[in-house]
Amino acid sequence: MKKVNYRHSTSRQLLFCVAFLFSFTFFGFAQEQAADSSATEQSGGGDAAAASSSDALGDAAAGKELFNTLCASCHKPYSESIGPALNGVTSRRSIDWIHSWVHNSSALIASGDAEAKAIFEEYNQTQMPAFPQLSNDDINNILAYVEQPKPEPKAAAAGAASGEQGGGSGGGVSVNVILGILVFVLVVLLVVLFLVNKTLRNFADASGIVLPQKEQRKPIWKAFVENQFLLVVTTIFVLLSVGYFAYGFLMQVGIDQGYQPIQPIHYSHRIHAGDNQIECKYCHSSARVSKHSGIPSLNVCMNCHKAISEVAPETATEEYSKEYYDKEIAKLYDAVGWDPATRTYSGEEKPVKWVKIHNLPDFVYFNHSQHVSVAGVECQHCHGQIQEMEIVHQEAPLTMGWCINCHRETNVKMEGNEYYEKIHEELSKKYGVEELTAAQMGGIECGKCHY
Repeated sequence: MKKVNYRHSTSRQLLFCVAFLFSFTFFGFAQEQAADSSATEQSGGGDAAAASSSDALGDAAAGKELFNTLCASCHKPYSESIGPALNGVTSRRSIDWIHSWVHNSSALIASGDAEAKAIFEEYNQTQMPAFPQLSNDDINNILAYVEQPKPEPKAAAAGAASGEQGGGSGGGVSVNVILGILVFVLVVLLVVLFLVNKTLRNFADASGIVLPQKEQRKPIWKAFVENQFLLVVTTIFVLLSVGYFAYGFLMQVGIDQGYQPIQPIHYSHRIHAGDNQIECKYCHSSARVSKHSGIPSLNVCMNCHKAISEVAPETATEEYSKEYYDKEIAKLYDAVGWDPATRTYSGEEKPVKWVKIHNLPDFVYFNHSQHVSVAGVECQHCHGQIQEMEIVHQEAPLTMGWCINCHRETNVKMEGNEYYEKIHEELSKKYGVEELTAAQMGGIECGKCHY
């Protein structure tokens, strides 16, 4: 009889490796927890000190309301606008000086105050309005608001929270480490089973035991070919499937539903049309009077972004940080040649190559003004919930069948619409109905869209 190897070596190696992995994991986790706690204490201490200094000035909540009402058009807490950034102003100027400046800056400049004259000259002799109606307490409340520490972007805070949750799962052990251990154990089990199988076969050979041989069977492909009924049924099924999928593929040619290109400057409809409730036709003004909705001029963007050089921290998401949005605004400034530091145009403009999303074939006629101004169709009816889209995509298929179904199901809007009044009366008598659909008004005639 042959001597059997591998008696105890595998199990001993397995136990040693598992113990080593667990000890390494717990050691690393302890170091990570210690580092996180020290970082939390340091950051928490700094934020608490800054918060306490702003609370000593006044009520930050009341100051925020006053700031948004009176100051936000010219000032920002953490960056320059028409006027200087206000965060840190109490460390640069005395409280009494700030009170005098806010109450009547012109009088302070006329008195010959050196600091007031320097600010007046630095900002292109832009005159700050006087606010005699504000009390010293009101001004202190505003200062308490602007002296608050700059908030962290929402995306960073969410990422830190998710990281803490991920690190704390599994009883303090990383999920990846646990999965790695499980994979390692499964691999070791497979190796053990292989060695056990090999050992048993060696034992059988040494004992003179003959293992039974498997009976040779006919290959399944050969049995299938010899069965004529299965062959015919399978051929018919394959032909029908090919025809079905080929028809479906050909019917999708030219349909770009879901098309979502990346634009050269990221523009968030979620922020503009959703959070700020800017009307679609403010930017796409030609949709009221023209066949096309039009691409807004960058001058339209600058109507607001002359004073808005960065987004609010709460605007950021997990995917798009505040820094990302601010860089996109900087791209706009670069395209129009705007210098936010001097608040002047350089005259060097760069074209922005926007990517068109909604495309119709050249042989199809569609008029935006007829739908928007005459029919009163909302933009969301064709373009989807545009106010919720971070990146715009084509919501509808824009096929001929989709348009015809809409014309068959949509009644003509008659309230205050004299355009269709006469023809509506005649067709209502013809069809015997009170309300007419766009199809009954001729909206599915070929010449309406193809000519």
